[in-house]
Amino acid sequence: MKKAKIQIVAISYDDPTVLKTFAKKNDIEFPLLSDPDSKTIDAFKARNEKARGKKDGVPYPGTFLVDAEGVVRSKLFYEGVRKRHHGEDIIKAAKKLAETSKRATKK
Repeated sequence: MKKAKIQIVAISYDDPTVLKTFAKKNDIEFPLLSDPDSKTIDAFKARNEKARGKKDGVPYPGTFLVDAEGVVRSKLFYEGVRKRHHGEDIIKAAKKLAETSKRATKK
């Protein structure tokens, strides 16, 4: 990811202590941000309100590619909550965005 100049940041409504434990257990080195009131999750429309067993729903597991100005340039999402994108998927999407940006700049 560093070579592709991609900064990964994850967000969850979980408490920072839970996120720290999760990161350590799973060898996650990128920041895991806590959004206890789900304000950012809701602003990005990333809440699955129909998730079974959860009163207020859960965030969709997904990836947003955001440029340096904070503009969302791409979204990678699955319908279910179990499947996740891998690093290769994110790099491929970032490269596609870079190619599209280069073509637009040349016009």
